[in-house]
Amino acid sequence: MRKSDQVVQHKHVIEATRHWLETVVIALNLCPFAKPRFVQNTIQYSYTDAASEEDLLEALADELIYLDSSPDTSTTLLIHPNVLTNFSDYNQFLQLAEQLLEMSGYTGVYQVVGFHPQFQFDDTDKHDVGNYTNRSPYPMLHILREAEVTAAIEQHPNIEEIPSQNISTLKQRGIKKLHKLLLESSEYTAH
Repeated sequence: MRKSDQVVQHKHVIEATRHWLETVVIALNLCPFAKPRFVQNTIQYSYTDAASEEDLLEALADELIYLDSSPDTSTTLLIHPNVLTNFSDYNQFLQLAEQLLEMSGYTGVYQVVGFHPQFQFDDTDKHDVGNYTNRSPYPMLHILREAEVTAAIEQHPNIEEIPSQNISTLKQRGIKKLHKLLLESSEYTAH
């Protein structure tokens, strides 16, 4: 692939991810903490051409270093469309990501949350509407600052109600509409 084509692909994937964040996560209020970060522009959207788990671990390590040196960045979405496209493989990789946090001394500093087009919670059917809380247009690792998560939880009046509210919201939309929203995000191109 030519360098100019790569730049266009990277830009498209980042724009599609931003669109998904705005039109799905924020618009449906799946994460009440996302909108302020989005509005304040403190979210880092990182694209990686990683083609192997090793490459992705290296990109994750680089993002952790970036966050260490960038206190104004609240969180990172590390988007990796070329590796771990199968959810089962991706799900197993999340354990390696946790090991990297531990080995790097970042346990309690950062946490990694998984988002994937085929995301499926344990003990659910792949068509369960609740899986859409973590379905994204592309595979990605969401790196959060643990201190910000703790502060957000402490400030939220009903943190334990968020999952049931999300399920209710998603059920109202229905699987077909949710699938369409996800598809529209992956095909989104800014004008």
